[in-house]
This record gives sequence, structure tokens and C-alpha cells, in this order.
Amino acid sequence: MNKVAVVILNYNGADMLACFLPSVVEHSPEARVIVADNGSTDDSVARVRTLFPTVEVIELGTNYGFAEGYNRALAQVSAQYYILLNSDVEVTRGWIAPLLAQMDADERVVACQPKLLSYKQKSCFEYAGAAGGFIDKYGYPYCRGRLFDTVEADNGQYDTPCPVFWATGAALMVRGSVFKAVGGFDGSFFAHMEEIDLCWRMQARGGVVMAVPASVVYHVGGATLAKSNPRKTYLNFRNNLLLLYKNLPAERLGSVMRVRSVLDYVAAIKFLLTGCPGDFKAVLRARRDFGRIKKDYTAARDDNMKQAVAAAATSGFSLLWQYYARGRRLFSQLPQSVND
Repeated sequence: MNKVAVVILNYNGADMLACFLPSVVEHSPEARVIVADNGSTDDSVARVRTLFPTVEVIELGTNYGFAEGYNRALAQVSAQYYILLNSDVEVTRGWIAPLLAQMDADERVVACQPKLLSYKQKSCFEYAGAAGGFIDKYGYPYCRGRLFDTVEADNGQYDTPCPVFWATGAALMVRGSVFKAVGGFDGSFFAHMEEIDLCWRMQARGGVVMAVPASVVYHVGGATLAKSNPRKTYLNFRNNLLLLYKNLPAERLGSVMRVRSVLDYVAAIKFLLTGCPGDFKAVLRARRDFGRIKKDYTAARDDNMKQAVAAAATSGFSLLWQYYARGRRLFSQLPQSVND
């Protein structure tokens, strides 16, 4: 068994691989580097085999999406630790060592992430993970270094390693045995929110998720799906509701879901009033589909509640209230107590 395997899931990303795979090959001497191809119709596979002969290729043959694509790829890879890496990430010299040291030092740590900075503006954090992720009491994700669309400059303010609620799927190191023990990603998510769901389940079973800012990578972000794409809006809203339903304890589930129902319809109206009718329809469809398929996730929810040995604590405040009503736009300004 290899100790570390870097696995890059690819779908029609030949140009991204040509741009960013050289840094991965150069700066990952301690790891096995693998490209798992999700049924690309471009020349991704041929180019990797020609330009990067030391990189292994797994051909999945079909676009299974991020979640199930990784499930199927990792089932074919034997390693103590997996690093799931987006194809649009530039890594830096020594990037694996701090992550590996964190995992080796404490068996409770089941996953960790590096500090994600923007490839386009390298002095700033990148939206999809920044310096480690959290979710508020109603399920809205945020990060050290990013609240909603406010992204901070990196001035070393989040350079301390710390436990987080979720680690970004753009550059996620995970203990292989734990990934498989909890069933991997929920493949039905296809893409978006699957890493939050995974981290929630791993923590509920006693694991710890860490941000390790001594490791630094640069992420393009938005390279696969445009930020305003209604398909992305649909997946984000539907999957967020599903992860709440699957993981919230019974005493909180009803109240959170009632509030989210109101907030989601407010978000839909905002999309409509700001000239985004596609996103408006996407939110309505996400709510409709969640109501229709929720029963299909009852068994998963029951299993999660049965397996839980620890409370994976969401933040005790509303991020919407803090951000819009109280004007707190930086992570450092958020309350430390649930009553602030």
C-alpha cells in the first residue's frame, strides 16, 4: 500500500491538466500521482499519457460527477492517505509535508486541507475553501478568509492550524480507511456540498478535520462551472438541504428546516428581482426535488444518527444576520459565542 496518493478527477480538462499537472508532478515526490478521467470527450487521457508518463491514469468511462467519480476512482487506489485535488490547482514546493505531518501526528485527524489562495490574485484567499470551512446554524457555508462573496487578502491572519467543520474538496487530504468506512461521498450529490456532508459524517463518528495553512496551493476556481450557472445554484440548494436532513440531530431538524424554507424563497425572489430568472427557477426546483426525494434519504439519516458518537457542532449564529444586518464581513468579526 502506498502512503499518499494524489488523485485528480478530470472531465474535459486537457488544458487545465497541461497547465497545472507539471507543478503536481514536480512538487509531490512522496506521492503517487493519478488522473481519474470521468469519461472526457476531449484528448485529456492521450495528453496525460504523452506528456506525463509517470502519472497513472484511471479511465472511468462515464461522467459520474465529482462525488461518485471520486468514489469509483478511489475504490481502485490503495493508499493510507488520499489527496483529492482539482485539476485547476497549482501546488507549491513541500505542500504535502505539513498535511502528512498533521495526519501522522494524531490518528483522530481524519481529513485536512491546505491554505487555498487565488491563482488569479495570489495575495488573496480563494473562494472555495480559503483557510478552512464552517457552516452556520442554518447550513450556510463560510470560511476563514471568505464570508459569502467577501474574500479577504491573506495577511497571515489565519496561519494558525485549527479544527474546522469542513475541508475543501478542491484540495482535500483524507484518511483512506475512514473515507471507505463512512461510505465515501454521497454519489447522489453529483457535485457541490459533498465534502461538507463527508466531513460532517466523519466528525460525528469521532474524527477531527483540520486546516493546515503551512501548506499552500493556488486555485483558479470556477473553472468547471460558472458561479452564476443555474445548474450550480440548483445543486448547491438541493444538496445543502439534503446534508442538513441527513446530519442534523432530531431536536434541531424541524426548526432549522422551517427557517430554511423561508430563507430559500427569499433567495429565489432576490434572484428574480436581480435579473437571474434561471437561478430563481433553480431554487424552486431544488426545493421541490428535495421534498420529493427526502424519503429516499431516511435510511442514510437513520444510519448517521445511529453511528454518531460526537456532536459535529455547527456555528450557533445566523451568518445572514451577522453579514447583512450587523455588517460583519470578516471571519475575525464573527461572534465566538452562540448568543452574540
